[in-house]
Amino acid sequence: MKKFTPLTLALVLALPSGAAFACASCGCTLNSDFGTQGLSTASGWSLDVRYDTLNQNQLRTGTGTISATDAANVINPTSGDPAEVEKFTNNRYLTTTLDYNNGTSWGVSIAVPYIDRSHSTLGVGGDGINPDPSSGYDSSASGVGDVRVMGRYYGFSVGKNFGIQLGLKLPTGKTNQTSMAADGTTPVDVDPGLQLGTGTTDAIIGAYYFDNLNQNWDYYLQGQFQSALNSSNMAAGSYRPGDSINLTGGLRYHGFESFTPTMQLNVRHVNTDSGDAADTYATGGTLAYFTPGVIVPLTSTLSVYSNLQIPVYQNVNGIQLAPKTIFSIGARVAF
Repeated sequence: MKKFTPLTLALVLALPSGAAFACASCGCTLNSDFGTQGLSTASGWSLDVRYDTLNQNQLRTGTGTISATDAANVINPTSGDPAEVEKFTNNRYLTTTLDYNNGTSWGVSIAVPYIDRSHSTLGVGGDGINPDPSSGYDSSASGVGDVRVMGRYYGFSVGKNFGIQLGLKLPTGKTNQTSMAADGTTPVDVDPGLQLGTGTTDAIIGAYYFDNLNQNWDYYLQGQFQSALNSSNMAAGSYRPGDSINLTGGLRYHGFESFTPTMQLNVRHVNTDSGDAADTYATGGTLAYFTPGVIVPLTSTLSVYSNLQIPVYQNVNGIQLAPKTIFSIGARVAF
């Protein structure tokens, strides 16, 4: 029976980091390392390349949905103005993760996300159908997001099935994107949560544990906390993304020779963003996703995998766009 290995289980880095996940509704941290394990127990390098796509096209408030016309009649209690009514945010990410494992007790990884994002909002003060001339806008951007560098230590026990993680999210993504309002003459600053980066350096701490249930089943548990160490200076003022907690539990079944089914429960809680430029009404919340997936080994060192995140619980602050599903596909090679 295949065993969990520190090389493939300890990273939890494959989701793109940065502003795309500053809001609660953008999705849960998916552990693709759980989905691509079994490559090597020896020391050395591995490379993971993963593509994620999520279209945030469903307006939600609290635990339910809301129509655009109803949302246009909601008053933002923090500003006293009507709430912003967004149409969609279509996100596509290509994340490359390079990992080194010394084979005995520690490892280090770097994850570089490339983000392609398009967004449309009706703005503030509209009717929920037509964009407000001065605040409604469309935008698109692509480029490198915020890079993550993570270290891990797993030398606590002979089984090496428990480890801790420490790392940083670096402010490498751009934060100065602008657009033109629907009137064609008014320049607008794209919201901080839609920029390619947050402009902040974030500390990340985590821990994981894995073990076998029986001959065909094993499991994995992981928790991770992320907090910005500073605020960034956006055009509209200071900005600090809300602290987040991500919890992952997963199972893997080894009863088939040609493929390995997996399933995960991904839970994410995010606090409200803060600062002069932040949306302190429509950010933050709690959501949970059920994530079935599959691993297909192509060679002894190369595997491909795919996952589909399906929401089972969404509770967002204010009015936010949320995806109905999140699809991921990727490959990992050890060398």
